[in-house]
Amino acid sequence: MRSNFHFLLALVVVLLSLVDVTEAQSKNKAADLQIGITKKIPKEQCKRKSRNGDLVYIHYTGRLKDGTVFDSSIGRDSPFQFTLGQGQVIAGWDKGILGMCVGEKRKLTIPPHLGYGDKGVGRIPAGATLIFDAELVSIAGYTPSSGVQAPAATEEAQIDIPGETTGEATPETTSEDVVATPEPEAVETETEEQFVSILPVDSDLDAETEEAARDEL
Repeated sequence: MRSNFHFLLALVVVLLSLVDVTEAQSKNKAADLQIGITKKIPKEQCKRKSRNGDLVYIHYTGRLKDGTVFDSSIGRDSPFQFTLGQGQVIAGWDKGILGMCVGEKRKLTIPPHLGYGDKGVGRIPAGATLIFDAELVSIAGYTPSSGVQAPAATEEAQIDIPGETTGEATPETTSEDVVATPEPEAVETETEEQFVSILPVDSDLDAETEEAARDEL
């Protein structure tokens, strides 16, 4: 009887230990960056993956866990560009965009400590988990079809000038033919500052650096 009691007691201790381990693993998993590939590029077509130091162009949509969309580059008609691995964006992006193929799409689930932590910014509340649908549109200087660096353009387009290539004389312009065209008046337009959810929020980040990062859009 006593041996059975000791056996049951030991079994209970083991089960409680397993529960503690499972809970700890679940907490660690929730604290980690989660990357899901929603569009995979075949290996034979992916000759080059994004790496630290690359200037990358990304289309993205960001939302909260409840589905609320807080930011998207789609409505701006141009991808967001930044240099990977240089701290120009939140840590979850520097890690989550690494190793992508051009054309690949990923779903990034970014925990607070890799996003904005307990600070919050714009439409993002403090302590929020961020979910991004991101697509690597291009890598500066790389052509996906050939897998080689894109050469810089050196040839200027040839423009035919009447009378120069054919030897024909061009009519002379007299002072009577010249009509002064009034210069258009400068019109000041107010542009609404775009909220960019992937820029880092740091107490050491001065306003000039923040403005320069926004100008990359």
